Amino acid sequence: MAERQEDFEQIDSFAEVVTLGEDEPLRLSSGETLSPFKVAYKCWGTLNEQRSNAILVCHALTGDQYARGKNPITGREGWWPKLIGPGLPIDTNKYFVICSNVLGSCSGSSGPKEINPATGEPYGLDFPVITIADMVSAQVRLIDHLKIDQLFSVIGGSMGGMQVLHWAANHKTRVKTAIPIASTWRHSAQNIAFHEVGRQAIMADPNWCDGRYFETEARPHAGLSVARMAAHITYMSERSLTSKFGRNLQDREKLTFGFDADFQVESYLRYQGISFVDRFDANSYLYITRAMDYYDISAEFEGSLTAVFENTPVKFCIMSFTSDWLYTTQESREIVRALNAVGAQVSFVEIEMDKGHDSFLLDCPEMFNIISGFLEAEAAFGGADEHE
Repeated sequence: MAERQEDFEQIDSFAEVVTLGEDEPLRLSSGETLSPFKVAYKCWGTLNEQRSNAILVCHALTGDQYARGKNPITGREGWWPKLIGPGLPIDTNKYFVICSNVLGSCSGSSGPKEINPATGEPYGLDFPVITIADMVSAQVRLIDHLKIDQLFSVIGGSMGGMQVLHWAANHKTRVKTAIPIASTWRHSAQNIAFHEVGRQAIMADPNWCDGRYFETEARPHAGLSVARMAAHITYMSERSLTSKFGRNLQDREKLTFGFDADFQVESYLRYQGISFVDRFDANSYLYITRAMDYYDISAEFEGSLTAVFENTPVKFCIMSFTSDWLYTTQESREIVRALNAVGAQVSFVEIEMDKGHDSFLLDCPEMFNIISGFLEAEAAFGGADEHE
């Protein structure tokens, strides 16, 4: 045990990439297999002797394993810096925290950007289409690799929340508590439509080259930028856009009667698009949005959301935001009703916040307090012993 503990303390200081599936290929929802495949992950804190204090953090569409600390790719702070760390709600003095880059993404885990071992070239569109279930299957292999039988908690927002729900529905003996935030149990027609706009923008870019742009010096940055701009609108609320920008002009006193960025909101969206292409892969955007579109945890249960959670031992804490029109409170309530119908232990909070879907990534003291209180209560109940 001492040797393993030392290994985990070493992991705490850097991002790890592990190769899995060499002996047992990962079977995907499509019927195809991956062998081997890579999972990039980051850990904080120390695994206790009982190996009972591990928390898996699941990232959203354009996230990565750098939930806290400096991201070496962007040079920026991680995406949940006020939630994870010493003395914070997910307290790394108490918990061993794991965050992995999802399958299909572009920060080290196997995806279209990575090298296909069969060809020695990037996969491109030869990478198999993946699902949320496949992402979780890869995470299960990672947790097995870390020799953890049961996670104390799985937490994530948006697409991260989809992974949380899939863990709870399909690996219920491996999860003690689940915290899905600003998420849903299946992707709506509206959200599929938004994703299709983004995908078409990428594929219409002449530099996309049918997904083989890695063979050229050009990249489909224009298409990916437009995809990001369209998606970013859905992450905010009308009120937040109005309060932040209104109809204010950008660095000018009057309209130019042209197609430059006259308005601040236009300039903001252009910045979001331009900065995004420096850190994300266009093909990965296609793959991950498609995985989200295919997501429906009731599909394997004849469309019954209640059946998904029959006899679940998992304790749930579900949160939504009043201004989130991407994954609405109504969708969270549908999950809560299904859990109530089977007598599951579930807490639900709708948080008043006007920032839209991205509220879960922002400074939200109420969310932090809820998460902290839920985890502390479960740990006190005997769910996770602190490391010695």
